[in-house]
Amino acid sequence: MNTAVKTGTAEQSDENRVRFSVSLVSQGKHQFYTLTMPSDILSETCVVTTRVEDPKAGFQRELDEKRALEIARYIDEEEGTIPNSIVLSAQSVADLKIVGRGKTLEFNRLPGAFLILDGQHRVYGFSKAKTTLRVPVVIYNGLSRRDETRLFIDINTKQKPVPSQLLLDIKQLAESESEAEEVLRELFDLFHDEADSALSGYMSPATAVKGKITRVTFNNGVKPLLQLFSSRETNEVYQIINSYLKAVSSEISKKTLHPLLAKPVIFRAFLALFPLVAQRYVDKHENVYTADNFQRIIQPVFSNISMAKFEKTGTSWSSLKEYLEKRLTSKLSL
Repeated sequence: MNTAVKTGTAEQSDENRVRFSVSLVSQGKHQFYTLTMPSDILSETCVVTTRVEDPKAGFQRELDEKRALEIARYIDEEEGTIPNSIVLSAQSVADLKIVGRGKTLEFNRLPGAFLILDGQHRVYGFSKAKTTLRVPVVIYNGLSRRDETRLFIDINTKQKPVPSQLLLDIKQLAESESEAEEVLRELFDLFHDEADSALSGYMSPATAVKGKITRVTFNNGVKPLLQLFSSRETNEVYQIINSYLKAVSSEISKKTLHPLLAKPVIFRAFLALFPLVAQRYVDKHENVYTADNFQRIIQPVFSNISMAKFEKTGTSWSSLKEYLEKRLTSKLSL
């Protein structure tokens, strides 16, 4: 005779059979069960089918080991919380049944009992964590592979992720910035707020706006330059980069009235050119940084340049940077 053993809201009736209290939810043409489940049981029973493993029937993405380890560290070291539900589809091996007047779900605690429709990296991260969590779970039952695939598509296309620029904008409030992120935020804010900023009116802190520079674009362009300013205060870094961008903007304004420097590709290209310009600057002017002196360095870049190169840049800032670098180098005179 089997003796039932209660484990939280789960009730284990034999070695492989477990029970959980559930609620039935109807949405549209589908019904599903909501419950919480220990993360170790999720790890044991859930599988992912990828296009690589099964080119004909697979529809999930390949697992990212690094991302899973980050989740595990977040759980173990930061005692983090992950309230999002894992979405599963019960497979035949689960032998899922509803008992106890419809309030209890019973299934086999076996590998492959559930296919993950959403949350594969969270489950993978749970399996690598030392800590066991109670995890919100949604379970569909009786789905065809067609239904599973359609739900996967809907889940991954209907939900709009939080924009990266907004996450960067609010990291200060969460007190989760790295040292570099703090410097980049302060620099962005100076370029956004200061009246003498070369980028005044062309910065967008929290949303993506055409013709404006977001925090993501700004950070990607400026972060590689921070190693050049390791001994300087943020305001000094601002003054130097701003003087350089003023010089670039001034040269561009001789060719066109369009604010081309606010185009991400052009912005990134000129920032990537900065170390080469700065080396020439130091050789000539030492460490007194002015827009006029920067302009004298970069004027050869703009001499007889075709503005079509700026108006139709494509998407590669690195290609544009290489073009600018060749012009700067080829017009060097002693």
